[in-house]
Amino acid sequence: MYRYDNYDQTLVDERVTQFRDQMNRYLDGRLGEEEFRPLRLQNGLYIQKYAPMLRIAIPYGMLSSDQLRRLASIARRYDRGYGHFSTRQNLQLNWPAIETVPDILGELAEVQMHAIQTSGNCIRNTTSDQFAGIAADEVEDPRPWCELIRQWSTLHPEFAFLPRKFKIAVTGAAADRAAIQVHDIGLRLWRDAEGEVRVRVLAGGGLGRTPMIGDVVRDDLPWKHLLTYLEACVRVYNQFGRRDNKFKARIKILVKALGIEEFRRRVDAEWEHLKDGPQTLTPAAVEAAKTHFPEPERRPVSEAAIAAYEQKRQDDRALARFVTNNVTDHKVAGYKAVTLSLKRRELAPGDVTSDQMEAVADLAERFSFGEVRVTHEQNLVLSDVPVDQLEALWQALDDLGMANPTVGTLNDIICCPGGDFCGLANAVSIPIAQALQERFEDLDFLYDLGPLDLNISGCMNACGHHHVGHIGILGVDKKGEEYYQVSLGGNSTDDASLGKILGPSFYREDVPDVIDKVLKVYVESRHDDERFLDTYRRIGIKPFKERVYA
Repeated sequence: MYRYDNYDQTLVDERVTQFRDQMNRYLDGRLGEEEFRPLRLQNGLYIQKYAPMLRIAIPYGMLSSDQLRRLASIARRYDRGYGHFSTRQNLQLNWPAIETVPDILGELAEVQMHAIQTSGNCIRNTTSDQFAGIAADEVEDPRPWCELIRQWSTLHPEFAFLPRKFKIAVTGAAADRAAIQVHDIGLRLWRDAEGEVRVRVLAGGGLGRTPMIGDVVRDDLPWKHLLTYLEACVRVYNQFGRRDNKFKARIKILVKALGIEEFRRRVDAEWEHLKDGPQTLTPAAVEAAKTHFPEPERRPVSEAAIAAYEQKRQDDRALARFVTNNVTDHKVAGYKAVTLSLKRRELAPGDVTSDQMEAVADLAERFSFGEVRVTHEQNLVLSDVPVDQLEALWQALDDLGMANPTVGTLNDIICCPGGDFCGLANAVSIPIAQALQERFEDLDFLYDLGPLDLNISGCMNACGHHHVGHIGILGVDKKGEEYYQVSLGGNSTDDASLGKILGPSFYREDVPDVIDKVLKVYVESRHDDERFLDTYRRIGIKPFKERVYA
């Protein structure tokens, strides 16, 4: 679990005091709207369609039970009794009164939390694999490296007003679960033949209005140069990124315009001024970062207990379904990571009530050393569950309505808040997700389909990551009416791809029928054990288009 030191706490406390003064001056009329806007954004405060929205940082997706209880309390007292977990592992409050935000930030600081740089044209909070530090396929724990990036980027005076927002993701596992290819900068940690950590650096990825897959800028960066090379990349972007058009201001546009070879040349030229300088990492600095993430004191789980768990899984079909979809292998024998589904029709995907947050905090203390993770798929994870306690946890989750054995299936929908909340949205997205969940709720059908990512965005900003859904749905506006565009073939993992638009958009009420036709083509065309994405890539978009528009 991440732990603050005195420097962290002082910085966050002083930031609260600073923003409280800025808020008071704004409310008194001594700061104008344009002056206040960048100040509030870099403290996570938006003005949405109906009310302010506060985005709270959850570094590396990690929460303690105490922090989750504080979020529950804040949501109950300052909001409407729930929060929304986003695809970037943050929590958003959709209804706080603007004058209460400094008080909220003050309460967050008491439990080592903040909203610093969760918005604005700056380096946003770094994200990683939700199973970082526990994944069975991990080569290197990315969390200490993320922490080094946080220390470097937080309140960095040179990068406070970049051309546009800037997002960094890091993975250290064999399988990419951090979507590094669709970030402004993506980092993959790997080891050479001597066992030394090296870094593959990608730049120019991103979704939104102009989606792009990142290009490799450097394949084998020595670990000690991580921060200086990142600084060179961001300096080139800060100097040459467009500021005349916000739709063309992201680094992906710069990389595309220059070409990866020229971008690499400019980065290397800038790096010459930084390489081997004072920000060069040392073994001591890396070890210090690792101390922020101490291992829990896990008790040994006996071979007999593991065998009993495997037998119970074979004997109980309902438990087996839950384990297959919601339970992930752990680096320590006898332990598992368990995903708690936040996908229920009565709530928007990613929403969780204050009561549920408090209940999950209790479960985390009972079953998982008081630790909770937030996933990119808008679910929660208990990271360290002994297998001899897994059945009891499953039963407790069922009582909370969080044991839906549908993680990774069609019903595990990623969805932005859409037109119900966001002033930028062209269309609602939550009702589309709920209609699809209702239409495709049969578990046998979901399991027969196999792994399938369905992502929904209410506008081209792509907060629902529709471009990289196996099936993506985008809300569009046609002369004041809401329509929905469907794309196929996206993917955010190692073989990342952007979805292709199926054709003309559809009325809202037609979307479930359209998705049904797409699924029928897949079922009729697939080979044995072939995933939707594999079938799509083999047969192409034409058969889907012919069926849908027949």
